[in-house]
Amino acid sequence: VSTMNAKTSSGGEEEASGMRNETLGEAKRRQVIYVAYMIAALDLTFLFMQMGIMPYLAKSLGLDSVGFGYLQTIFGVLQLVGGYIFGRFADQFGARAALILSCASGSIFFLLMSLSTSIPLLFLSRLPAVFMHGMPGAQKVITDMTAPSQRAAALGRLGLCFGVGIIAGSAMGGVLSTKFGIYVPTYVGLVGSLINTLIAMVWIPSQTKPKSDHHMTEHSTSRSGSLFSITEILRLMKFPGVMEVFIVKVFAGLPIGLFMIMFSIISMDFFGLEAVESGYLMSYFGVLQMVVQGLVVGKLASHCTEMTLLRLSVFVFAGVGLGMALMRTVWHYCIIAVPLVFAFSMLATITDSILTKAVPSSDTGAMLGICASVQPLTRTVGPTIGGVLYKQFGVSSFGYLQLVVNLGLFVYLLKSKIPLGDVKS
Repeated sequence: VSTMNAKTSSGGEEEASGMRNETLGEAKRRQVIYVAYMIAALDLTFLFMQMGIMPYLAKSLGLDSVGFGYLQTIFGVLQLVGGYIFGRFADQFGARAALILSCASGSIFFLLMSLSTSIPLLFLSRLPAVFMHGMPGAQKVITDMTAPSQRAAALGRLGLCFGVGIIAGSAMGGVLSTKFGIYVPTYVGLVGSLINTLIAMVWIPSQTKPKSDHHMTEHSTSRSGSLFSITEILRLMKFPGVMEVFIVKVFAGLPIGLFMIMFSIISMDFFGLEAVESGYLMSYFGVLQMVVQGLVVGKLASHCTEMTLLRLSVFVFAGVGLGMALMRTVWHYCIIAVPLVFAFSMLATITDSILTKAVPSSDTGAMLGICASVQPLTRTVGPTIGGVLYKQFGVSSFGYLQLVVNLGLFVYLLKSKIPLGDVKS
């Protein structure tokens, strides 16, 4: 019976895909997806640009390292709270409205940042971050406009945007602030975010879901009309396979997330890198991300089952943990970075794909919002936990934690029978 249900659901999805083509036309649909990629790439470029200059701007205003930690924590908390709210907003008002909200919030964010001539104003500039979710907005567009069989590959290509954002944003932030002044990147971010808002208004259609999904949205399984509801989050977690996959998503990448939060300190103390060399290392990560997402993830997604890829990513993560525990030089880290980026990219893409298929189409935005909250959660608790690990046990502790956690998850995935059928209402 479950097999028949899965087949029926899959058939319904393919039929919905046909309606997508009827409604917008294949060429138009592809154009909208490419526009979503462009919006995500620009949004990430501006985000990494401000991340690069923020320590220097904070220091110029007299903010010490403790205060800067509070500033980063506030940003993480706002993103954490806003992720789910943004997803619910996208479900209720559409992906176009959500992207416009994100880009407009980015514009206000950079405007306030450009006016930050004191520490209170700098803290105030963090507030619009609650609705700055360009990547989940683009994911929502792609989820609405692709069939389940194409979704993992389409979501995987967003990793290219992430790579572009790291490389272009880091480079632009450094060059503009050095040559023209610390506030110039904020002006560029303001203008760029306004352009992104116009692109979303003009090129993203008001309805990205197929007609069948509009009907489903009207008769949504959601019991709450509010934008934030714990009951709704718990309801989504009760769908078959959702809780299990979400737990794997959170814990598999948590140890490496803690390491990355502490990386600026580790790169100075442990690897002995200068600021310029750290920038080169970030660019190396960006290139790896683009190669893996552009050439590897999509092809594997079309040839292997999602459960196989989920197990593979967790197993590779365990190997990465062992490598990190044994590494001693930055060259060791550059070698470890290859499987690290592969596992990180594969885990993010496959879990997002599985989770959006496992809930009704009227709830995909909320599910993507919950997924988007994982990284801000790590950024919120990371400085405290990561600081204790690094100070008390050293860099190798991150590797051993990564190894133990992911070996446990790998055994769990081998023994458990997580239902991965499409459970679209």
